[in-house]
Amino acid sequence: MKDNKNNESPRTEPVQSATFSNSVNSEIRRAAATGIYDIRGGGAKRKVPHFDDLLFLGASISRYPLEGYREKCETKVILGTRFAKNPLELDIPITIAGMSFGALSGNAKESLGRGATLAGTSTTTGDGGMTEEEREHSSKLVYQYLPSRYGMNPVDLRKADAIEIVVGQGAKPGGGGMLLGQKISDRVAQMRNLPKGIDQRSSCRHPDWTGPDDLEIKILELREITSWKVPIYLKIAGARPYFDTALAVKAGADVVVLDGMQGGTAATQDVFIEHVGLPTLACIREAVRALQDLGVHRDVQLVVSGGIRNGADVAKAIALGADAVSIGTAALIAIGDNDPKWEEEYQKLGTTAGAYDDWHEGKDPAGITTQDPNLMLRLDPIEGGRRLSNYLKVLTLEAQTIARACGKNHIHNLEPEDLCAITLEAAAMARVPLAGTEWWPGKTGEFL
Repeated sequence: MKDNKNNESPRTEPVQSATFSNSVNSEIRRAAATGIYDIRGGGAKRKVPHFDDLLFLGASISRYPLEGYREKCETKVILGTRFAKNPLELDIPITIAGMSFGALSGNAKESLGRGATLAGTSTTTGDGGMTEEEREHSSKLVYQYLPSRYGMNPVDLRKADAIEIVVGQGAKPGGGGMLLGQKISDRVAQMRNLPKGIDQRSSCRHPDWTGPDDLEIKILELREITSWKVPIYLKIAGARPYFDTALAVKAGADVVVLDGMQGGTAATQDVFIEHVGLPTLACIREAVRALQDLGVHRDVQLVVSGGIRNGADVAKAIALGADAVSIGTAALIAIGDNDPKWEEEYQKLGTTAGAYDDWHEGKDPAGITTQDPNLMLRLDPIEGGRRLSNYLKVLTLEAQTIARACGKNHIHNLEPEDLCAITLEAAAMARVPLAGTEWWPGKTGEFL
């Protein structure tokens, strides 16, 4: 073999470092140039064990399936049966998560209300208070009671069909919210009692209670304000789900809402989104175990959120012990967020449809995560509501199809025994057998 002209050895292909990847290097350069941490919206982008790592074991000889659409599979769910005089009765086990007016446009909030109402389910206010359009177009509206108390007043509390005390959010356990000044319009400023155009940061903890005993008093206070009529939810981030769920029950909550790290946020530090909290799949079984240990599973309802995308995710969360699920990011996509028809404008913002997460900047071409009056007009709330309703219908039909295939006449009859895992990590987190075995990592007893 002849040497090359310069007697140089052949060069191997360059290999990008897995530790110092292009995206990591880009962030180092950005931090060095600006001296500030990165803020974005959305949820975790890293790949973690999720519902895709679980499979259903459909019926064959040992199990008897239900016949297509001829045999019923019920989907109704009642939330708040523990203490509330008027629990929420929903046609489907899929609710719309809390997303604030301010983070979202008024048209987006109206779309969510319209779509949830058409589908027979509830929507949720979010930080910043209740808008007239949202209340008008939501047949069942949950009022979020957050550490910031922005927009909170007893009049709106009494208008709500349920109250959700927010302790934590899956995208930022232990952290508060952000709303940059460019999204604080005249109306947002008035509702939140803030100066227009000034950055707003929400508290990371409630100002008037510091622990479970105080929380119990706060829940009683809210029950008195609402004459014990409406359910009290407690929303916790996926961090220590067993203990947090147990303490929520002991404090008197009717419903526990558990949000995993795949849940989105309007804006927070990227380092929070990617490095704090637990995957949704790792949270559910621990929360269910707490409910079972206290003898209140199904009496205190469990709503799971964080990365729910399709009917299979819905069915898997319920099979693992949830009573219902909640969607946020998926709902925004359904009404038009990150739509490729705005690709040219996303490109001008330095991003692309499907990757746009700079929601805090208020420049959303789809008119959803913005307060720009011209951009807001791009979202027709009636059409947005119709699209969301269609999406919720598909999720429900998909979940019903899976339940029937497992021989269940109600989606709540799905159970861990109907599942297996295809990765060791998912088997350990969900505590269901690795496919082809009767074992999962750490199995020591008969907890199923």
